[in-house]
Amino acid sequence: MCLALLTGTGRGQEAPRDIPYRVEFAPSGDEALDTAARAVSQLERLRESSPTGAFGLVARAEADAERMIMALRSEGYWAGTARITLLGETPDSPTLPERVEQSSGEVPVMITLTPGPRYTLGRIQVQGGGADIATATPFGLAAGDPARAAPVLDAGESLRGRLRDAGYPLARVVSRDVMVDHDRRTMDVTFVLESGPLAHFAAPAVTGAETVDTGLLERVAGRRLAGETYGPARVESARSAISALGPFSTVRAREATALDAEGRLPITFEVVERPLRLFGASLAYETNYGPTVKLYWEHRNIFGAAERLRIEGEIARLGEAGGVDDATYRLSATLRTPEVLQRDIQSVTTLAAVRERLDAYDRNAIIASTLFERRLGPHLVGQAGPSFETGEIGRDGDMTPFTLLGFTVGARWDYTTSLLDPRSGWRASVTATPYLALGEGSSFTRVLANGSTYFDLSGNGGTVLALRAAVGSAFGAARDDITLDKRFYAGGGGSVRGYTYQAIGPRDSRNRPLGGASLVEGSIELRQRISGNLGMVAFVDAGSVGDSATPSFSDVRTGVGLGIRYATAIGPIRIDVAMPLSRIRGEGGYALYVGIGQAF
Repeated sequence: MCLALLTGTGRGQEAPRDIPYRVEFAPSGDEALDTAARAVSQLERLRESSPTGAFGLVARAEADAERMIMALRSEGYWAGTARITLLGETPDSPTLPERVEQSSGEVPVMITLTPGPRYTLGRIQVQGGGADIATATPFGLAAGDPARAAPVLDAGESLRGRLRDAGYPLARVVSRDVMVDHDRRTMDVTFVLESGPLAHFAAPAVTGAETVDTGLLERVAGRRLAGETYGPARVESARSAISALGPFSTVRAREATALDAEGRLPITFEVVERPLRLFGASLAYETNYGPTVKLYWEHRNIFGAAERLRIEGEIARLGEAGGVDDATYRLSATLRTPEVLQRDIQSVTTLAAVRERLDAYDRNAIIASTLFERRLGPHLVGQAGPSFETGEIGRDGDMTPFTLLGFTVGARWDYTTSLLDPRSGWRASVTATPYLALGEGSSFTRVLANGSTYFDLSGNGGTVLALRAAVGSAFGAARDDITLDKRFYAGGGGSVRGYTYQAIGPRDSRNRPLGGASLVEGSIELRQRISGNLGMVAFVDAGSVGDSATPSFSDVRTGVGLGIRYATAIGPIRIDVAMPLSRIRGEGGYALYVGIGQAF
């Protein structure tokens, strides 16, 4: 016997057609409720992406009726009602599918929510292990608040988070019981917690490293975790420390779901290495001196222990009348080595050859330095180390040999949200370097402090007010006895825009910059996002360079301007146009700057 099963439409039958429709929401009077209703509505979400027939459309309406009740309750309207009509009829009408099938044009769908009275929170209880710890301070719910779902859910996560912060990694919310009293129009909430045991970290493990020494990574993480009381902030600190080494594109922390035999919590960091070799270039432009071109090559793991070697070449002032003969050149190699002596210390060793041809001086020099850095807190880094410079410096071919031995001591703080495009927080740095002149010349000390702060005026990064200040002083020798390149200068793209590089300050008889023994600078910049990645800035810069080591305000120069910013993955592209409010003899009336990253 043969049995055939046929599917499809018979002759003369037509397949059900897709029904076009439009959805309207009657305003409920509560914008948050209207937003929630649109967010959960399948009629709205599937209207264009998933066409359906008459019976499917009616089924969607029936399902949406339940979703609208959920939306009402999520906003605290526990007695609210929802009504959905198609062609003026409710979905339970027996003739509705046929009417929808026979309709022409778009079927009108109307969703009407009637909120009714909004219920409030009544009795709020927290029970179980760790309840006293979790409720030591308010946790986001209070009697009399609207009986909305989101705050209740958030409160549960907050209670669990507090227990985890207190050292209980396995803490959980066992239950969240909600009881609605329609007579009182209140909602009572009871949380039942389970803290689990107080725990310390086990020695962390690292997986995924292919070329980087795993022992190094476990030491970096272990210094921050092993034996310490559990806390999510410590986990993030260890994850960030591994990520900051450089060779990894991602670093994830995975916590075990149970304690080990010794009652400790195992943590595993999963790393993914990025390409170890990097070649790149950057271009900047300044009106008076033309373009600056920089090429660099970097290896992020040169010896297998996350050492970063960067070789960099730069040529600047290509636009001057003298051509490349008057350009400035720099070739450098920098090696960053983490975990010096297996401690939380990084060394930054630089060897550079420099040829500078500037308005203020000419210099040919070999520079060598090693700076040791140690993180003293989540936002504070201390640094110290020696430097050695030797070469010749002077003007108009009259070059004087010099050799300086220095030792830098400093610190930097960073509480900002981004290195290249900060929107809130503050950062500051201070360095002091005594220089000992070997052979001819005078010894002196150079101190420089910088600070900037950022205010997110709009709350979403759209409008940011940025402020910057810098103060410097060189003492121990008269201004004329301080090596030309170690004097202070102001003016240019990273200083007072609108003025030529190094233009602000004392000048010689030929109107060339002499530099000074002190510096004061300040900037105000308003950054406004216009649309998408495009933004604009308005700024005022000011600066003064003094003859003595005491900062002076006797000859403050001010520049004002406007700029364009275009956000990219590596930081904003910056184009600034500035003009000086008090021109210096021989200087231009405006300046154009192009670069990557904010001005400060």
